[in-house]
Amino acid sequence: MLKKRSVVIAGHKTSVSLEDAFWRALKRLAAERGTSVNRLVAGIDRRRSGSLSGAIRVTVLEWLQRRADSAKNQEKNTINEPQRHRDTEGFH
Repeated sequence: MLKKRSVVIAGHKTSVSLEDAFWRALKRLAAERGTSVNRLVAGIDRRRSGSLSGAIRVTVLEWLQRRADSAKNQEKNTINEPQRHRDTEGFH
């Protein structure tokens, strides 16, 4: 379900309609970057070539993909680490 919210970009209030899941992820992304949703959206707005809502969705999707890739690589590194066995010399 789309939710319309107001954001301030360059001192101007504008409305953006996004699905609730994208709003939640956008808030998490802003928090992770130590910034506000307004500042994050303003940065997205400066770099966009299409609609603002589409640019926000792409930004969120790319962030989630990087997180998933990072988690997958971390898991793979953990699985591929050689098992450390206690030296059993001297234990009989």
